[in-house]
Amino acid sequence: MSENLDQIVQGKAQKWLDGNYDSKTKDQVKYLMENDKKEFTESFYKDLEFGTGGLRGIMGVGTNRMNVYTVGMATQGLANYLKKAFPGKQIKVAIGHDSRNNSRLFSERVADIFAANGFKVYLFDSLRPTPELSFAIRKLECDSGVVITASHNPKEYNGYKAYWNDGAQVVAPHDKNIIAEVQKITSPDQVLTNGHKDNIVILDETFDAIYLDAVHSLSLSPEAIAAHHDLKIVYTPIHGTGVILVPESLRKFGFTNVVTVKEQNIPDGNFPTVASPNPEERATMKMAIDLAARQQAEIVLATDPDADRIGMALRDRDGSYILLNGNQTCALLVYYIVRRWSELGKLHGREYIVKTIVTTELVARIAESFGVKHFECLTGFKYIATVIRNLEGKMQYVCGGEESFGFLAEDFVRDKDAVSACSLAAEAAAWAKSQGMTLYDLLKEIYVKYGFFDEALVSIVRQGKEGQEEIARMMTQHRNNPPQSLGGSPVITVKDYLTGESLDVKSGRKTPIDMEKSNVLQFITADSTIVSIRPSGTEPKIKFYFGVRGELCCEDKFEETRQTMERKIESIKQEMKLI
Repeated sequence: MSENLDQIVQGKAQKWLDGNYDSKTKDQVKYLMENDKKEFTESFYKDLEFGTGGLRGIMGVGTNRMNVYTVGMATQGLANYLKKAFPGKQIKVAIGHDSRNNSRLFSERVADIFAANGFKVYLFDSLRPTPELSFAIRKLECDSGVVITASHNPKEYNGYKAYWNDGAQVVAPHDKNIIAEVQKITSPDQVLTNGHKDNIVILDETFDAIYLDAVHSLSLSPEAIAAHHDLKIVYTPIHGTGVILVPESLRKFGFTNVVTVKEQNIPDGNFPTVASPNPEERATMKMAIDLAARQQAEIVLATDPDADRIGMALRDRDGSYILLNGNQTCALLVYYIVRRWSELGKLHGREYIVKTIVTTELVARIAESFGVKHFECLTGFKYIATVIRNLEGKMQYVCGGEESFGFLAEDFVRDKDAVSACSLAAEAAAWAKSQGMTLYDLLKEIYVKYGFFDEALVSIVRQGKEGQEEIARMMTQHRNNPPQSLGGSPVITVKDYLTGESLDVKSGRKTPIDMEKSNVLQFITADSTIVSIRPSGTEPKIKFYFGVRGELCCEDKFEETRQTMERKIESIKQEMKLI
């Protein structure tokens, strides 16, 4: 440890030892100081940053950890900003939380602070899916909201996401303004607590019914469900909030043969049956897939701990289960929803979908084929919500999604919603069955019609201060030395979302990118290969996204074409020295 860093760490820790912190916290600080220098440094070398996505970090004592004090100071900062944003108004907020360790503790702390500030607070009586929190903000006409969750991160993490009055996570200018207010709160002595408990209203299953009624209004094929109501579905909440509402939503849609993974039905912040509660990973989905194989289920559905991301596995003709990636899930749902809107006469020329810049181009092709416009935005569902807000009253939102397993089929929620996505995925399976197909058959049909789009993701994790610096160096290296070709095809366009410019490599001409600036690079080749690079905004990792495209002449050539596409992606990874 450098002498300067040592002084910073010691100074921050001493404030906790001298300040108005509880004795248990002080004892833990002393223990780290005397016995675990590395953890001591990581806990105090900086303040846990309240970024544009709120807080996310490892739980523990210290300024760089999630605890009642960092959560409390963030909440007071948010409260101070809300008072400035809505002067003279009775401010209303909604609060939800997932199944993680300390989530209830943190959510009650947030409720207490908001109540002490004179706000009317709606607090869910127990864990609930994040999308229901977004719904509550809109339905109850709140000015803001908070959900305590670290999504699909490992068990050591927790997080704090702030929402605005449209039910979406905060964006500019509010995000930066809230950060400025949070940074002014430097001591727990500035935090208002222990007052006005009567300001807190508890939301229970009565509110769940209102939300589920809204989700059920999305149903597009009730006749297909009636014909195939006994379609066998295996569902797992992976110890999270989905268990509260997903099975109930499937029953409300009309499905009568839903089997859950009993061992994973129990909400548990330690996620005891998985290494990581991330439905993107096959190991996480293993128990559900194994159960599906025993039960001969036609579709496997999963949700992450706060039930905003959907995982899906489909049975092929041989009885094997294919785990879909987020792009495939998004493409299937977009195709099903847009096609059904078309068949039901709901398309009138003013409808649109939204995708992020790292999500498959396939969904854009699908939308365009039905005369539905598509919009692109930065990675993160708050940007999809921004498009919806900006087009409200002008165009009709149909659906939107991102490669990271997030999908939204409605505008009464303004964040990704796995409750509705699971229900519509099951409905799509019933609809496909009524057409004599499985969902996996439908995916192949989509590839034949629109082209074979194959995608992959490489995430490189780098923890702590040194990891942060290494990720920054990697971005600088790729920014200063862009590849000339990828997979044998010349790079023709370089998009730098940080500078806000798109470079035509051949002419040298630069054109502005009409989006908020963000630390993302994209390299696009002559054969439509796209490689995107971005540091994660919520995790200590840098992500490399790969997208390639080929033609699929017929479904019989699916596996052969898939392998060709996979080899191409692997060759690009090698070129970029990622494997």
